[in-house]
Amino acid sequence: MDINQLRCFMVLSEELHFGRAAQKLEMMPASLSRFIRLLEEELGQRLLNRSTRNVALTPEGAAFLQDAAKVVKAFDELSVRFRGQRQGKKTTLRIGAIDSAARGLLPQLLHRFRDICPEADVHLTEDKTTALIPRLKSGWLDLIFVRPPETLDVHLTSRFITSENCVLAVPADHPLAAKMLVTVSDFLDEPMIVPERRSRPHSHDLTINLFKAAGAAPHISHFAEEKQTILSFVSAGLGLAIVPASYKNMNGDGVSYIALRLDENIKGLPLSAIWLQGNNHLYVNALLALLASEKASLTAAL
Repeated sequence: MDINQLRCFMVLSEELHFGRAAQKLEMMPASLSRFIRLLEEELGQRLLNRSTRNVALTPEGAAFLQDAAKVVKAFDELSVRFRGQRQGKKTTLRIGAIDSAARGLLPQLLHRFRDICPEADVHLTEDKTTALIPRLKSGWLDLIFVRPPETLDVHLTSRFITSENCVLAVPADHPLAAKMLVTVSDFLDEPMIVPERRSRPHSHDLTINLFKAAGAAPHISHFAEEKQTILSFVSAGLGLAIVPASYKNMNGDGVSYIALRLDENIKGLPLSAIWLQGNNHLYVNALLALLASEKASLTAAL
């Protein structure tokens, strides 16, 4: 048994699909299957139940997963700590993030990262995806957390993290503000504040597609790009807006946020990590390893 087998088992336990897990690990499904088979043979335990349609953890597999995650985390912490000592100097990690990631994912992620890399000097830049990608390509940033672009530069590597939940932002005195949950049918005739597609394509398309799935088109009263502008317009009664759930943490005076039920065929707003191919930055690798091993708990509230 080695650390690579444990990593493979953890990813497969998350995906519960050999094809998707192999793609995520950048290996052939047959190789992944062999890794898992050898691991089971060595342990003398069946960790997974397999059928032509499903993969599921056995009770033994579920118990083993918990201990495997602890071993991988300890291994990564040990590696980072001793490699950092070998470097003998403080290294700066330059991160870029869109507003929702800066408020939602990164506080907890960086808090845990500090525990394993206390010597790291982290610089955070908050901006839109369209502004952060050029800075990454030019070397001004080491790692960014953004909405995935429609086409990815061949020199960049992307890893999907999660689809962020969305809420409906309404004026505090709006009749809908008393509701705990809404669907698009509750605000079909309301004026909407929508970002321009060229700057925030995912947010723009989410609003359009949500109305389209209901057989309607939104009545767009204003276009706005910056989050504070959008919320100011909502507060002023100029319209409603569909925004990431992390906006609820902002001091939006005069704005109420209501849970939004999306159509089953519509996902939330995608969030991905992107970095330069071949980047062997010590802290980029450490942060990505931490994100992979603790993804479930880090994204549960997003």
